[in-house]
Amino acid sequence: MPRPPILDETALTPAQKPIYDAILNGPRGIVEGPLRVWLQSPGLADRAQALGAFCRYGTTLPPDLSELAILVTGAFWRSGFEWAVHAPIAAKAGLAPEVIEAIRQGHRPDGLSETAAAVHDFALELHRDRAVSDATYARAEAALGLQGVVDLVGILGYYTLISMTINAFHVPLPEGAPDPFPPQA
Repeated sequence: MPRPPILDETALTPAQKPIYDAILNGPRGIVEGPLRVWLQSPGLADRAQALGAFCRYGTTLPPDLSELAILVTGAFWRSGFEWAVHAPIAAKAGLAPEVIEAIRQGHRPDGLSETAAAVHDFALELHRDRAVSDATYARAEAALGLQGVVDLVGILGYYTLISMTINAFHVPLPEGAPDPFPPQA
């Protein structure tokens, strides 16, 4: 049995329809992946998509740093759909292919700027250790400012929700995308 049930756009409930339309007509322009799952719970979908729009388009982090944090999260959770969608966006935002590949493989990329390294290390440490050391926190705050660190944690939390949704509901990869995280032997 597939997880979740297929969302039929022609049979949306009165609660689902305005949220579906808001996503479709918003900055994303498409209702795909975890957003389709969330529409099974319209209240969650409404709030999560609004938070997601902020985390993707409205934080103080520039696109390259935001995408760096998203990739660290996607790799940590081995979330194939998330990776397949955001790796190309990260490349367009200026992340080098070798940086993207190192993150996919679970390695710390070489050659990051001090700010990018602070974002990477903060994100990885928070995911891995469920906490951030004083030194890592101070480095991130020096690089991003307090609001930037708060925004970074918001991005990490939102994309953890995305990744958990993808993994729990077996959200398939986009058509034709290779699996970036094939099952481990």
